[in-house]
Amino acid sequence: MNKKQQLLKHYRQRKRTILLGIIFLLCLLIILAYFIPFVAYCIPLVIITIWLGHEAWFADHLFYSAKQDYLYNFPTNTLQSTISLNDGFIKLPSSPSIITHDTIFLSVTLETSIMGYFLDPYITISTDNFIDRQEFERGVKGLRYLNLSGLAKQLTEGKVKLTSHHCNIIINELSLYAFNHPDYSQQRMMIIAPHADDAELAAFGQYSKNLATSIITLTQGEIEANYYQCALNLSKTEAAQLKGRLRSWDSIAIPLWAKIPITQSIQLGYYCMQLQAMQKNPQQPFGSLESAENDIRLARIFNSLKVPSDKDGLPTWHNLTQDMQMLIEHFQPEVIILPHPQLDPHEDHIAASSLIDEVLTQTHWQPKTLLYYANHLHDNDRWPMGQAHNGIALPPITEPLANLALWSPVLTPQTQFNKILALGMQHDLQPPMPFKKKLRRLIQTILTGRKWPKSGENEYFRKAIRLHELFWVKPIK
Repeated sequence: MNKKQQLLKHYRQRKRTILLGIIFLLCLLIILAYFIPFVAYCIPLVIITIWLGHEAWFADHLFYSAKQDYLYNFPTNTLQSTISLNDGFIKLPSSPSIITHDTIFLSVTLETSIMGYFLDPYITISTDNFIDRQEFERGVKGLRYLNLSGLAKQLTEGKVKLTSHHCNIIINELSLYAFNHPDYSQQRMMIIAPHADDAELAAFGQYSKNLATSIITLTQGEIEANYYQCALNLSKTEAAQLKGRLRSWDSIAIPLWAKIPITQSIQLGYYCMQLQAMQKNPQQPFGSLESAENDIRLARIFNSLKVPSDKDGLPTWHNLTQDMQMLIEHFQPEVIILPHPQLDPHEDHIAASSLIDEVLTQTHWQPKTLLYYANHLHDNDRWPMGQAHNGIALPPITEPLANLALWSPVLTPQTQFNKILALGMQHDLQPPMPFKKKLRRLIQTILTGRKWPKSGENEYFRKAIRLHELFWVKPIK
């Protein structure tokens, strides 16, 4: 059982305990109504109030305490400076210069106000002609990290102002961390996408600036095809086959929106949620869990490049490693972008990171840098929190990670718009939202003031369309 499954199990156990408490309360009210008839009229109101309260304030999947500090450590060569606030304006010491640093984070210790238990606490970051809003957990109390990337000049000039809403910044506990990188988007990049849409979610802003990018999609992403099964009256097998075909098409066609040639997009066609099983038994084929297919060549009809496993089409880890070895030697990437091995809990994403580690021990060609992304988290399904188009504060880290530098390039409004359209083309992000989620969003909009973008119903249109993209940087020695 992985960490997220353990956290989810604990979360469900806690909810069951709370539910039993609510049932006990209702039983007491029913007994009391026998003696005081008026109480009977209050019971429906109590039930509705409890349900509305759950949907508005307790439906978020946060599997940790909002009162925990985020436990980040950075490399020893990170530029670090203690800063102060003067009427909300950030004042830097005179010595360290950050003007050349592309990625900047500010650690702040926050403490929620009363309203911060009911409305999302946030900090506005403003200059003369710029405003950003970065949100945090309700009830926040502890160390958090604001993303100030792209504001080096304004920070140096003392023009950056912080304003807290529904929380307070504890003064004298602010540290600034600055990182200086080459522009990785101008180097030959390879993006490892466990599924179609992972490349766009994590790094569309980067590959849209780099026509030398190669995008390698590992799986068809064919499972969980209930929408197609119901909408088109298909069997479960037929729906999975259709979804696999659609997402295989997406993996080749959508990068064209950023002018990435189809010769640089490769769909390997392995099967969703089978990569870890393949890794444990490298020579054994693992077919689809739902589509009844076991020949990966069926998903490769749009590929323009032959790979070693085209010979037999067997979905084995041995074949996958041979395919990746050949692709790295062929494209010779200077930078490989892939899922974070500790942060991203999806089992296909974990296997994708292990795959690259293994293959790089076998290839003659070696990249200079690995850039890690996290499209999912173990313990917070809402991150990045807050509204679309705002900045990305750092995600919760409640257990220490490897000390890696951060790279957080800024996306222009036009790039964000193009990223919206790229996600809108993804078939997996197009099915309508279930009525239960629509109702929950309506309740949260009315009671908590949350907002969702009009660009798409899927949660990724809120989470992925941001002022920044975020990567953890691991140099290859």
